[in-house]
Amino acid sequence: MFRKEIVLKDGAVFVTDAHYSFKHGQLLGFLRDLKERKISASQLVLMGDIFDLLFGHIAITRERNREVVDLINALSREMEIIYLEGNHDFNLASVFPDVKLFALSDQPVSARYKDLNIGLAHGDFGGDAGYRLYTAMIRNDTIQRVLNLTDRLGGHFIIKALDQKLADKDDCKVTEDFEKKIKKHLEAVDLEYYDYFVEGHYHQGRGFNIGGCRYINPAAFACGGHYYVLEPTPTSLIKEMQYQDGQKQ
Repeated sequence: MFRKEIVLKDGAVFVTDAHYSFKHGQLLGFLRDLKERKISASQLVLMGDIFDLLFGHIAITRERNREVVDLINALSREMEIIYLEGNHDFNLASVFPDVKLFALSDQPVSARYKDLNIGLAHGDFGGDAGYRLYTAMIRNDTIQRVLNLTDRLGGHFIIKALDQKLADKDDCKVTEDFEKKIKKHLEAVDLEYYDYFVEGHYHQGRGFNIGGCRYINPAAFACGGHYYVLEPTPTSLIKEMQYQDGQKQ
């Protein structure tokens, strides 16, 4: 199996599921503090769903997120940024030209840190045949361009409907039987290859062992400003931090 591999650095910062939007605006201050070096980072790993809605060929989603997009692009000229596209943010090659992007089809991504093998993913890979077909269709360039035209001519009715749906969503709920669901989700992944497997998407802030692999689902940035720094110890890989009101804790 061919694996695209990246090398992680000491002090790398991980952010997942910020869901930047009118509902969750905290990411803007966090990125400004990174840019101004108030928060130290050797490398930035964005693990998907950084935006609530950002699709490369849907113009309004680019326009409404312009300030954060510009900050990420500015940071990408100063440090390596790795971006695992999620199910709320994809087809981003034209949006982030200097960011190392990994589409859903490239995930899980294999990363190295010293002698550790680490799997990274947003978390929405796999699923049944119907879901895989759906994810392929909504990422199709032609379909996205048709949706962009339809949405624009219709007064952005598609995006407005998505906004309403996302406004009503509880982003921070606890998932029942989470460990059981994750073990099933990862059945097709060769976890014996990895020392750690880190994925976003689920917003649970939990970790557990699956065989000899330590599974980590970081807490969502949208749910309290959680982010993580690569500071391995004998029992963990990443250190949890919290960003709130311009302050890291």
